[in-house]
Amino acid sequence: MGSEKATHHHGGHRQRLRERFRANGLEGFAPHEVLELVLGYAIPRQDVNPLAHRLIEHFGSLHNTLDASVEELMRVEGLGEYSAVLLALFSQVERKNAASRMAPRQVLSNREAVESYCLQLLKGCKVEHFYAIYLSGQWEVLATVLIARGSISEVHSYPRVVADHALRHNAHAVVICHNHPGGSLVPSTADVGSTIRMQAVLEELEVRLIDHILVADGQAVSVMADGLFPQLNQGIIAQNRAANSAGQVTLAHMLNREER
Repeated sequence: MGSEKATHHHGGHRQRLRERFRANGLEGFAPHEVLELVLGYAIPRQDVNPLAHRLIEHFGSLHNTLDASVEELMRVEGLGEYSAVLLALFSQVERKNAASRMAPRQVLSNREAVESYCLQLLKGCKVEHFYAIYLSGQWEVLATVLIARGSISEVHSYPRVVADHALRHNAHAVVICHNHPGGSLVPSTADVGSTIRMQAVLEELEVRLIDHILVADGQAVSVMADGLFPQLNQGIIAQNRAANSAGQVTLAHMLNREER
């Protein structure tokens, strides 16, 4: 009998949460109530209020909870895989939704447009992500590709992969971007080195590296000292060509050989 009353009470509370949402969206919802509303669909016959509070206490906030990975979420007592996947979906869906709002042929003709695009692309990423944005000769976005997803402290850039996609999309130019989840807007030595290597590799394919954008704490800066539309670093290009002539196989040759 007591169990039936508890089930009725939980059902009534969930119904009231749904009615509030239908009337005003999430306006006025406490963070734990948002989680209660969501978890009610994954755990239909259990009071999820204590679990919602545990999640907020464990991660510190609603956005940290929804940004957590499935594995991190499952470390919280009472949360199984099914519910963890549901919660982890929210940040991923948000990023997909934001990306879908970007017109496939959006024009990135100035620094403001480039930085805005990169900020939206990397919004909410808790670990480092490295993207390449491929542009036509009219600076239209042909494709945006996630090249690598790294740890909280580092991500490897892959010139070979970036160049491969440049050929695949017949790109005239490329913008690369990545984030620093730690909040530092200061490009690291690795950031500068990867920019130089990327510039050299793309030049071999006659594709321009327009800029390398670093994003942190909702702000964006250029890793390239000369800013948007810089001149190619001819010294680095010359070194790259010298290394190739000394016996290294060029990327362009590798790609052509693979296509054959």
